[in-house]
Order: sequence, then structure tokens, then C-alpha cells
Amino acid sequence: MFKGLKPIVYHGREVWPLVEGGKGVSATNHASSGAWAAAGGIGTVSAVNADSYDPTGKIAPQVYDGKTRRERHEELIQFGIEGAVAQVKLAHEISSGKGAININVLWEMGGAQPILRGVLEQTKGLIHGVTCGAGMPYKLSEIAAEFGVSYLPIVSSGRAFRALWKRAYSKVPELLGAVVYEDPWLAGGHNGLSNAEDPLKPEDPYPRVKALRDVMREAGIPDTTPIVMAGGVWYLRDWNDWIDNPELGQIAFQFGTRPLLTQESPIPSGWKDRLMTLEEGDVLLHKFSPTGFYSSAVKTPFLLNLQARSDRQIAYGREQTETLTHELDVGVKGKNYWVSLADLKRAREWFGAGFAFALKTPADTLVFVTDAERKVIQKDQADCMGCLSHCGFSSWKDHDDYTTGYLADPRSFCIQKTLQDIAHGGDVDQNLMFAGHNAYNFKRDPFYSNGFVPTVKQLVDRILTGD
Repeated sequence: MFKGLKPIVYHGREVWPLVEGGKGVSATNHASSGAWAAAGGIGTVSAVNADSYDPTGKIAPQVYDGKTRRERHEELIQFGIEGAVAQVKLAHEISSGKGAININVLWEMGGAQPILRGVLEQTKGLIHGVTCGAGMPYKLSEIAAEFGVSYLPIVSSGRAFRALWKRAYSKVPELLGAVVYEDPWLAGGHNGLSNAEDPLKPEDPYPRVKALRDVMREAGIPDTTPIVMAGGVWYLRDWNDWIDNPELGQIAFQFGTRPLLTQESPIPSGWKDRLMTLEEGDVLLHKFSPTGFYSSAVKTPFLLNLQARSDRQIAYGREQTETLTHELDVGVKGKNYWVSLADLKRAREWFGAGFAFALKTPADTLVFVTDAERKVIQKDQADCMGCLSHCGFSSWKDHDDYTTGYLADPRSFCIQKTLQDIAHGGDVDQNLMFAGHNAYNFKRDPFYSNGFVPTVKQLVDRILTGD
């Protein structure tokens, strides 16, 4: 047992201060979360577009029959509720009443509130807490209070937590199970980098977590309410100075990337195999997501293609100006666009290389794509089922007039499509592969020598040694 690490009391249960990260869209399911809880930790079922099953136990395909986005969005909500309920019930069976089971939702996912309420209504007594990030989930405490579960907001700064506390959480202090600090430079998936922070200049998490604890203390929240350190956590020995540290209060640790490579992990073998090959620097912090948030993913050809697409981008205007001096004569089929001379030369080079179509972006720029890319982009935009509350790629919004009011952005992509595809056996090169920035440790850590893939129990036991 690693020196100083002790069980904590969470939602009335004694558990290890080890939390399974709730990776969305079928990358964390009943098998992994149930096993994590059975090992004495806090397992996390992803309630983001979770899989449901047919009577034979096979994953039921989610086929959308609606003719409009709004109709497909309602189908998505029902799929989301059915899938998460199925996952929670199975996870509870696997856990055998040990540890704890949380669910994870993204506040910016489409239909977040009806999905969360629908799941909690059908799983009473099976869920101990709800983790939620990707936005400012003000109503999280209110919904948790309706069902008597703990809530665990995911934040990246003390400032964000202060805003949530003052506006809403102070009314339900007794159900605040923990506060998850997610390091925006190290965590996989979407993260909370603010406009005041430089994506290229990572900050030491210690003073940021200390500042978060100071905010919690100002609010009268006891030090026994854990801060969960998430992002960049691999070996507990690296965090020795955080354990039993009076400056920080109770600390728990969230593991998002390491549980991807277990026998119970539901991700397909191709994804697991790729994780074993990663080098330091192979994960990119980028802003191509249709959510508008930064996120971290492996530099697959899919992601590098998005990067290259944005590089094939020029500013344009509908009238000639001092800087926009030349009429664009490629990619726009005679439409009247004015660009700089340098950009005209670049556009002609791209056109000659096969990027023959210029698509408008919300930033008054044009990106050049191939005919095949154009067709995929336009089809994916047309097929949108409203998986986000606000989608930059399709200009969908899940309320009011159902549009963001902005032009659909061809520099982005359909996140629902790619995450569903990679989670269910699609080509790992041609999809978005989320991972934390320390995923290169799979190749370096002797625990995984000779291609060893542990069970969740073996992984938790290993973590408890400090390694």
C-alpha cells in the first residue's frame, strides 16, 4: 500500500480515493466502471450517448429515423437515457455493492438535462454521484437534490468553482461530493482552458489546486470534501507531496487514460494497440472540436487532416479594399470574393493540388477542400442529430430557435460520428482518438511489458502500490 493513502468516506461509503475517469461515448461502460467499483474505488459510467443492448446482449445499433434535426434530437435523448440506464444496472451488478458508482455527463451535450433526469429516475439507489463538466453546470446541484445523489462539478480553476458556488451550489452544500480539478493542459478529451490561459504554456497544477481549496474554504466547505486531481495522473508516487497535505485538504485521484488499457475496457483492440505505441508529444491540444472547447487527442491522420484543412485558409471580403486587392478565381465558381495577392497565389496552388472547393467559415475565411471532403462535410452537417447543446460544425442549438445563428463551420467535424465509429471498431487512423498527454507511459511503464493488458483489479492493485 502506498504510504499515506487511506480510504475516504464518499456518499456514506468507504472507498479508495481513486476515481475512474468517465470517458464519453462508449469508452467507459458498465464492465470497466463496475470492475473499478468492485476493486473498491469510484467507478464512472459514461452517460454520454451510452450503448444499449438487444435481447441477445449485443450492442443495439442507434439508427435515427427522424426527418428533421429536432426529431433526431428527440431520438438521441431516448437513446441516451436507455443506454445509460442499461449501463448503470449492469455496473451495479458487477460491483456487488462494493465501492461506488458515478455517472458522467457533459453539460454541453445535447439534451443534457432531460437525459440526466431520465437516467436518475430509472436508477434510484444505484448511482452515488454525478460528475459533470464541459461548460458551467449551474443546475447540476438542483438536479442532484431532486434524486438525493452527490454531485461533482469538473472545473479547471478556483474562479470557475466560485461562480458555480455563488450562483447555485451554495443552496445544496450537503450533496457536494467532491470537486474535480481537471488540468486543462494534461487531461484527455475536452477541457476548460480559458481565454486568459495560454494553451502552449502549461501551469503547475499545485498552486491552482491550492487556490481552488482556498475558494472552498472561503465558502465554508470542509477539507474532508475531496478535490479530485484529474489529468496527468499516472503513478501515485508522483503525487506523494499532495497526500496528507494540510494545504490541500483531502485529495483523490482520477485516472482517465490508464483504464483505457484493461481487459474490461470496452474500446476496440485497434485503439488499445495504438496506445502501446505512443511517444511523448503524440497527443495534441487543439481547438477543432465543434463544442468550441479545447480538447486533447492522439495525432491520428484524422486530426492532422483537420490541422492541414485549417492551414488551407484565407481571409476574404465581398468588396475590394486596400488589403483585399484581387478577385479570387479558383474554388468559388465565379462568386465575387476579394482576397490579398499572397492569398490568391496560395489558393491557386491549393486548387492545383486538388483542393478545388472553397467553403466559407464563420470567421469570414475560406478553406480549400477536395471534392470528397466537401461531400463528407456537407452530408455530416445534413445528418446532424443534435448531440451538442451548441454545435459549431452544423450550427445546431438544442433550444429556442434551434440554431446558433452562425454559419456552419467546415473546419470542424461531426463529433458524434467519429466517436461512435472509433468506439465500435472503426479505423483508428480516420477518427478522433481522445487520450491524456501522459499516454506515452503505456510504452514506458514496465507494468505493460510484452503487451500485458491488466484486468481493472490488477490495475487498481498496481496503482495502490504507488506505481
